Amino acid sequence: MEENKFDLNTFIGFMLIGGILLYMLYQNQPDPIAQGPAETQATESVAQESSLKDNETALVNTQDAAAAVMGETSQELQNRLGSFAYSASLPETNDAVTVIENEVLALTISHKGGYIISAALKTQTQFQGEPVYLIKDGNSILSLDFAAENRLLSTKDLYFEPTLVSNSEGQILSMKLKTSETDFIEFQYGLPPDSYMLDFAVRTNGLEEVLDFDKEIMLDWSLKGYRQAKSISYENRYTRLTYEFDNGNEHDKLGPMGDDDAIEQNVGWFNFRQHFFSSMLLTDQPFKEVRFNSQDLVQDEAIDTIFTKKYGAKMLLEPKMARLDYDMNLYFGPTDYAIFKKYDRQLDEAMPLGWGIFGMINKYVIIPVFGILGQWFPAGIAIILLTIFFKLLLSPVQYKQYVSQAKLKVLKPEMDEIKKKFEGNQMKIQQETMKLQNLAGASPLKGCLPALLQIPVFYALFTFFPTAFGLRQKSFLWADDLSSYDVVLELPVNVPFYGDHVSLFPILASIAIFVYMMMSTGQQMQQQQQPGMPNMKFLMYLSPLFMLVFFNNYASGLSLYYFTSNLITIGIMLVIKNFIIDEDKIHAQIQATKKKPKKQNRFQKKMAEMMEQAEAQKNAQKK
Repeated sequence: MEENKFDLNTFIGFMLIGGILLYMLYQNQPDPIAQGPAETQATESVAQESSLKDNETALVNTQDAAAAVMGETSQELQNRLGSFAYSASLPETNDAVTVIENEVLALTISHKGGYIISAALKTQTQFQGEPVYLIKDGNSILSLDFAAENRLLSTKDLYFEPTLVSNSEGQILSMKLKTSETDFIEFQYGLPPDSYMLDFAVRTNGLEEVLDFDKEIMLDWSLKGYRQAKSISYENRYTRLTYEFDNGNEHDKLGPMGDDDAIEQNVGWFNFRQHFFSSMLLTDQPFKEVRFNSQDLVQDEAIDTIFTKKYGAKMLLEPKMARLDYDMNLYFGPTDYAIFKKYDRQLDEAMPLGWGIFGMINKYVIIPVFGILGQWFPAGIAIILLTIFFKLLLSPVQYKQYVSQAKLKVLKPEMDEIKKKFEGNQMKIQQETMKLQNLAGASPLKGCLPALLQIPVFYALFTFFPTAFGLRQKSFLWADDLSSYDVVLELPVNVPFYGDHVSLFPILASIAIFVYMMMSTGQQMQQQQQPGMPNMKFLMYLSPLFMLVFFNNYASGLSLYYFTSNLITIGIMLVIKNFIIDEDKIHAQIQATKKKPKKQNRFQKKMAEMMEQAEAQKNAQKK
């Protein structure tokens, strides 16, 4: 649609002619009594025509004023935007903003672009004590990209007209990008009371002849995640883009390190996760296709200190009956399992709780138990009580493990005799040792199996503590934040792999691990240095060293758990050894078991046959 060009000279000419005509009419007006109906009608017609010209002039002047704001003439604006140049004629054609907020969330929406330019969590603070902003200072842009009248346009460059309504159910903000008073693109935001989740809708009305619905219409959202924690490298490990696709049947994520991208079909939601905080978009009508990308912005922790990752999602929108009508939701808030579960959208899949059985243990055991404990006790005490709970729960398993170790200890003199008797023949030593252990019911595998049964619980706890929002900014003893590392000494230099500080909880955990390894693994190694078995003595030193170095920059709550866990384990082992296990009784039981005929299972028979064959081949080669 082409608009007539405004000509100032023509306008002045018309005004002069109009003025002359009005003056002549005034000077030559007839007597009112003698004036006929025809003359009266002619006078009214001239007046109406003059009024219409004044209104058109006012509209053009308004467009020129709006265009001046954008540094363009009205004609240039018309050429660039086509029908959407109408939006520039509105009084709201400026860089003003509208704020909507509730008890926990404050959102600022720009009239230019119609998208959120600030999202502040009112009840949360980052590590420096400043308010948590998920969006601010241009780190996020949400735009609808489309084709219209042979032009490629983006809503981020256009001006919306706001309408705000407040009632008992919250605030509703309608942002309309108009081509006329009745035709528009609408972004609608609905913020209920005391909620991190808001309604978000994208609709069109009366644009069938303006928008090119045969070409792709993309909703494009990009966001750079702000650093919120004391350790940006630790926070970045848990900052990740996660999403649901295949109509809710599948969940996946982009890589945690480096750059990554993906194209998925039928996407129901996605999360720009920033460790303890999330920026999410959910849709009632799954997106036919979404193009995801993630870029790691932390290359050097000493330099890259503001942002963690840059996320992007381009959503393909499908029009119906030459209209867009998408009902969606936006979430800006904590990455908290309890909050996510309220919405019944499988949002917990956006949290790194572990896969398979590990995730199930977290969801159905650890999180509920810790939630109950956290209501009654401080976070540090809750961690200790949670650790005690699981240690007591697993104590029967640990008892069987220690009984197996005690049996091996009792058999040590007989195993030493076997080594002495068949010295130089490693195959025979191993064969006779296995036979002795089977007769006594003291196979090393019986000691390993209980330990393997504990692994799912240990791993589930390992994934739980770094993601537990309830630990964030909770202090305990010298640690001011259990979700970050504790500091007892600042170092003058940054030690590679260790850091520029000393954390006490990892030191205590390392000592406890070393003592435990000496009481279990070290003792067992001394008792059963079987031929052909690898020497794993270095584990006694590797594990504590790994804890000391690696966990120096990890959450102090995790180190507190490991310290408490190993301390309790040491205590249980001492109780079992000194008050429950009777080695003389075990020795008598072993001797009685050895006298009974022992039936070998299929695996034992096969192993014995293989060892006998190997021994026979070895003897044949000697001959």
